Amino acid sequence: MKIAHKRKVQSKLHKRIKAKVTAPKTEVKKAAKPAKVAKPVEKKVEAVVAAATDIALTPKQQTVFDIVCQNPEGINSKEIGLAAGQEEAKAAAWATGGLKKLVEENLVVREQLAGNKVIYKAA
Repeated sequence: MKIAHKRKVQSKLHKRIKAKVTAPKTEVKKAAKPAKVAKPVEKKVEAVVAAATDIALTPKQQTVFDIVCQNPEGINSKEIGLAAGQEEAKAAAWATGGLKKLVEENLVVREQLAGNKVIYKAA
C-alpha cells in the first residue's frame, strides 16, 4: 500500500468535531430612555455574532480545550495530561500535541514564566 494512499485513508477515518467559540456575553444596562439604548444593543449583538467562529477540532483537542477553560488561572501541559487521565510519564507530551493547534487558532494563550516553565490560558 502506498504511503500517500494510507495517509488519505487515515485522514478520512479521523473524526472532526465542530467547536463553537463565542465571545463572552456582556450584560446591557437598561436606561430610562429605551429609544436611545436600542442602537448600541444591536451593535453589541452583531459583534458577539461576528466573533463566533466554527473551528474543526479533533476529540483530543476538544478535551484539552475544555480542561484549559476549566482553569482560568492557567495550567501547564503536564497537569492537562493528568486531568485527561494520562500516565504521569507521558502526560505532558500527550497534551502538547493538542495544544499546538489551539495556540495557532488563538483559542489558547501560551505564557512563558520564569525559566522554561509555560502555562496555558483560555483566550
